[in-house]
Amino acid sequence: MKLYDDKGAPNPRRVRVFIEEKGMDVPKTPVSIMEGGHKTPEYRKIAPNARVPALELDDGTVILESMSICRYLEGVQPEPNLLGNDAKEQGLIDAMSRRMEFELMGAMASAFRHTNEAMAALEKQFREFGESQREVANRRLKVLDKDLEGKEFLVCDRFTVADITAYCILDFFPRVTQFEIGEDLTNLHHWKAALKQRPSIQNSIKR
Repeated sequence: MKLYDDKGAPNPRRVRVFIEEKGMDVPKTPVSIMEGGHKTPEYRKIAPNARVPALELDDGTVILESMSICRYLEGVQPEPNLLGNDAKEQGLIDAMSRRMEFELMGAMASAFRHTNEAMAALEKQFREFGESQREVANRRLKVLDKDLEGKEFLVCDRFTVADITAYCILDFFPRVTQFEIGEDLTNLHHWKAALKQRPSIQNSIKR
């Protein structure tokens, strides 16, 4: 199998971190979103929705969407477990991961897409909407900081895909648009600094 990947985007990085945690060796084919590589006729044959990442299996089957790819990889290699050991864990981890996607990534991505000049070439921008979403994201960061009080990880007292999702969001968007994780959000800073030391996080940039 091989992963169609963009090293600059947060969703492909989620899969790369997942792969690193599993200790798997998955060849990668670069697809540059900023250069429009995801919209070429060649790539659309692989991913009709023009999204990255995409995982192509040895039999030609293509799995789209980062979380769906992670579910497949967990099925192929169950340990270390990242999606939940039982129904209760699976529900808690999935809920937290989706909260990070919808409540945090959604707002940050909207702010990025509608206020960053580099994105003007990719879509029609509505700056006022983007700025309103920045405010939503900043409020959500305060909630996340409270969620992390007294915790090393987001859920289930261990590293899971929920941590991967949140970390990739918070490592990407504050670098490319005007988000500041306030100094008062000490729980969030501690969590992010600790995760940054994980080999999977570090290798997901290098590989």
